[in-house]
Amino acid sequence: MPRPLSKIAPGWWDYTTLDPELLRDASRLTARDLEQLGRPGFKVVFYDTLEDFYLAEALEYITAFRQSTADNPVGLCGPIGPTEQLPLVARLVNDLDLSLKHAHFWGMDEWVLDGKEVSEAHPLSFAKADKELCFNRIRPELAMPVENLHFPKADVTDYEASWQGIRCATMQGGQGEIKHWAFNDPVRREGKFADAPPSPAEFRQFGTRAVELHPLTLVQNARTSGGGNIPLVPSHALTVGPVQTWQAEKVSIWHPGHHDNPFGFRLTALMISKRVPDSSCPMSLLADHPNVHFHYLRPGFGKVEVEMH
Repeated sequence: MPRPLSKIAPGWWDYTTLDPELLRDASRLTARDLEQLGRPGFKVVFYDTLEDFYLAEALEYITAFRQSTADNPVGLCGPIGPTEQLPLVARLVNDLDLSLKHAHFWGMDEWVLDGKEVSEAHPLSFAKADKELCFNRIRPELAMPVENLHFPKADVTDYEASWQGIRCATMQGGQGEIKHWAFNDPVRREGKFADAPPSPAEFRQFGTRAVELHPLTLVQNARTSGGGNIPLVPSHALTVGPVQTWQAEKVSIWHPGHHDNPFGFRLTALMISKRVPDSSCPMSLLADHPNVHFHYLRPGFGKVEVEMH
């Protein structure tokens, strides 16, 4: 039978085109159920306080950076969303007198306008946010060399090359409402993908690239970063691809409770745990990655129940 049309945007693939029984199963999961979804290669962690959650997220940067040496460079690929960990990273680096001379950092994404990455003068620039919230706050004698900060550009050649010969200890990210990591959004329902989304194998062949963003991603970014002003949000972005994701030793996803929703937290964990990858729900493709960690803030976990307000 043909898969359902999206209830969000009929011209696109997304999680609303999945098997309704799978969606019902996800909606019934409790926090206790989720803790039991862990398996070899997939770890589920809960935190009881905001402070513990973001400190643990910041410490992933420190753990990665401390491993880096001149002859064994190590880095971390990090998101804009969540961002609350970034000032903590700078404080920890300064207080620990941790030199980042040999460490590396990859930004996950950047907005695209007129076929080119936005400059750091753009109010939504991800590179600008990473620097202002973290790297520019680090004492000069400890700071990471400019050439070790890698941000995607329209010509992805240098960015993709930077992943060669440098070990990525962790790719850290959040989960968007369209169930993406980075901006690995589902694709339009057209052309060769008119009847079915890309297979997991096809999707995993995508490297760093410019993508058109699903309408729900535009709505989410307007809500979280622009006060709901959707026209402010570019419709295209550059994003680190599955090719680079599978080069990371660990993929670490952080769910504070305000980027995606309680249903989404449950759905992607279920699909990864049960190994049900489907590119209409891109996060589920991490079912095939050998080392994935999902981190939840317990007070932000919420319920999937009908409540009239």
